[in-house]
Amino acid sequence: MSDPWTTLGVDKNATDSDIKTAYRKLAQKHHPDRGGKEANFKKINEAYETLSDTNKKAQYDAMGSGHSGF
Repeated sequence: MSDPWTTLGVDKNATDSDIKTAYRKLAQKHHPDRGGKEANFKKINEAYETLSDTNKKAQYDAMGSGHSGF
């Protein structure tokens, strides 16, 4: 998995609201039903799944992308 912060285009100090807003904007833009690529859409969803969950976000920030759970 690539860096979820970069994927969503938000800073590591972004609020939950900022993360959600960035996710919605990108998901809408890259949705397969709107002509986007499914691979990009899945990547965006994975990033949001990680950053929207407090525990996953903390674990990612502590371990980085090298962690086997990501």
